[in-house]
Amino acid sequence: MKWVSILLLVLLAALQYRLWFGKNSIPDYLAMQEEVEHQRQQNNNLRQRNNLLKADIDDLKIGMEAIEERARHELGLIKKGETFYRILPAE
Repeated sequence: MKWVSILLLVLLAALQYRLWFGKNSIPDYLAMQEEVEHQRQQNNNLRQRNNLLKADIDDLKIGMEAIEERARHELGLIKKGETFYRILPAE
């Protein structure tokens, strides 16, 4: 019975050693959690930056379309390859 207790105690010590100091141990797990949290924060920052860039692109597209429409209407802008037709009201 004494040998069984000693064997179980040695086995427990070996498992505890692996749990605390071996590969994929608790400290490794905690370090990986910190790394994941850091990466998550980076992703959130990049996601916000991408959203701002998309908003800027949309503003530029809308702004250019408005400028082009105004130039067509007020200044008679005609692009290459387009044909201009002017329809006059009947008097």
